[in-house]
Amino acid sequence: MSNTIYPWQASAWQQLQLMRERLPHAILFHGAAGTGKADFIEAFAQSLLCENVRPDGHACGACGSCGWFSQQNHPDYRRVRPEALEDEAPADGDEGAELDGGKKAKSTKAPSKEIKIEQIRALADFMNISTHRQGLRVVVVYPAEALNMPASNALLKTLEEPPPGTVFLLSSNSLDRLLPTILSRCRKFALPMPDEAAALAWLKEQGLLDAASWLREQGGAPLAALAQSETGSREDLEALLHCLAHPSVDGALRTAEKLSKAPLLTLVSWMQRWLYDLFSYKLAGSIRYYPRYQNEIAVLAGKVHTANLLRAMKNANDRRAIADHPLSPKLFVEDLLLDYTACCT
Repeated sequence: MSNTIYPWQASAWQQLQLMRERLPHAILFHGAAGTGKADFIEAFAQSLLCENVRPDGHACGACGSCGWFSQQNHPDYRRVRPEALEDEAPADGDEGAELDGGKKAKSTKAPSKEIKIEQIRALADFMNISTHRQGLRVVVVYPAEALNMPASNALLKTLEEPPPGTVFLLSSNSLDRLLPTILSRCRKFALPMPDEAAALAWLKEQGLLDAASWLREQGGAPLAALAQSETGSREDLEALLHCLAHPSVDGALRTAEKLSKAPLLTLVSWMQRWLYDLFSYKLAGSIRYYPRYQNEIAVLAGKVHTANLLRAMKNANDRRAIADHPLSPKLFVEDLLLDYTACCT
């Protein structure tokens, strides 16, 4: 595992080193999804466990501890994340590696998208044994907003009475989805969104064609842009945008049929960005995410009533909250597109 951080995180890394002498028992890293928080936290976790830390605060990559870390079996390190992410790579840079030191769960049930109380309770034995060579013990939890209520309460008890020599590193894309009591027990540390020049330079180094377009469509988040370009779902995005640009009942039904197997949260996010552009163009004549559709957005912005547009934005926000648990994916997409059509025609 590389302990390299991204170019736009260099100043944050330097700032973080100032905390090492009086290390808090819990640090909550927060920032936009798709900007590399998980990789940053992994690099910091490895450096905390490293036996020969470099002057710049990075792990040496050569000691026994770094060897264990790179093989994902360090005895003093635990990652806690939802089962659903267990077999996935960190596509947007904000997910982790294996749960509980690399163990894979086998189940016929759909993997949970939540962090459950059992996962937090499983840390008890880990925290009650001696650490390797009297070093630190590190627990990483991400995304922290995936903690369900029982798990949140269990973690809160641990944070209120932290075991000695243990550091919790949490990551969140959305602080407002965390319990205020958990927020109050952590030292918050903001991780930056890269400026456009830095993000484009990095994407071009990765060999991404049309990097500027991908970056805009992902709201400036470079890892999200790269991941989206590799999923092959550009066709889904184009189908949705064509429907939104030319709203009609027939178009909504046809597009819902076509997109019924697409990731629902992603579809809602794409629509929210479209609505943002529509609202922004109506108020200020500017477009952030989809400049390729400026002509269509201009026409729609001239026709739609502001009140209807605000209603469409609220409805999209409401649907985002239930996108992970739809009764029927096809009906969910139909409702999403028909509601938009009603607001914009």
